[in-house]
Amino acid sequence: MALVRKFGKLDFFLTMTCNPNWDEIKNELYPGQSPQDHPNLVTQVFRAKLEELKRMLMEKDILGKVRACVYIMEFQRKGLPHAHFLLIMQRKYKITGPEQYNLLISAELPNKKKYPNLYRMVMKHMMYGPCGTLNPLYPCTRGRTSCKNRYPWPFCDSMSQGKDLYPIYWQRDDGHKEIMRGHILDSQWVVPYNPCLLRTFNCHINVEACSSIKSMKYLFKYIYKGHDRVSVAVRDARKKDDKGNVDEITQYKETR
Repeated sequence: MALVRKFGKLDFFLTMTCNPNWDEIKNELYPGQSPQDHPNLVTQVFRAKLEELKRMLMEKDILGKVRACVYIMEFQRKGLPHAHFLLIMQRKYKITGPEQYNLLISAELPNKKKYPNLYRMVMKHMMYGPCGTLNPLYPCTRGRTSCKNRYPWPFCDSMSQGKDLYPIYWQRDDGHKEIMRGHILDSQWVVPYNPCLLRTFNCHINVEACSSIKSMKYLFKYIYKGHDRVSVAVRDARKKDDKGNVDEITQYKETR
C-alpha cells in the first residue's frame, strides 16, 4: 500500500498465462513429446515472453508511460506459469473517464473478415466458460445458481464506471456468434483484452482497468495471496466400508 500512497491509485491489472503451443516450445520437442514433458523449457520460454512484455509496458509505453509497476509470477496446478501485473500510470496517461477505456481495452469479438488473426486468437484464448445455466458443473458455478464472475455479461452500447472493481465494458450485440466447447457463444463471454498485446504474445492476456479506489487492497492481496494449498486427510487404505468393500478410487490420490 506504500506504492499507492507514493505514486497514486492503480490504473491497470494485467494477467498473462503461458501458452504451451508457442512455436518456441513446440519446435524444441522431439517426436511424441508434449510441453508437459519439459517444464524447464516451458518456464524458460515464458520467462523470455515475460521480459518482452515488461519492455513493451515500461519502455515502448504500449498502455502509456508507467510510473510504477509491481508483478508476481505464479504456477498453476496444471503446471502452466502465469504472471499478474499492477500498473500505476503517470498523471498524463491516467484513465480519467469511461470514454477512454475503449482506446486500450476491448471486450467483444473483433471483425472476423477485417482481423482474422486477432479473431482466431480471441476465440482460442479469451473466451470464458461456458458456465452458469449452460454448464452448472463449471468451477465458477458449481454450488451456485449463477457464475461468480457474472458471465455472461449483459450487452452494453457504451462504457461506464462500475460500482465494484472493474468498469462496465463496451459489448455490443452485433450478431457475431460462434460454437465454442459445444455451445453458441457471443461477445458476452469475451474476457477483456488489449488487441496489440494479444496479437503480439498469442496467449491468454487479460487487461482490466482499475476504475474504483476500492480495488486497491483487493488487488494487492490477490497477487500476494501465496501458493495454492489443499487439505489432505490420511486414512488406512485397507479399511473397508460398511459392506466390506474397498474403494480403490478413494484410496488412490494424485496430489501435490
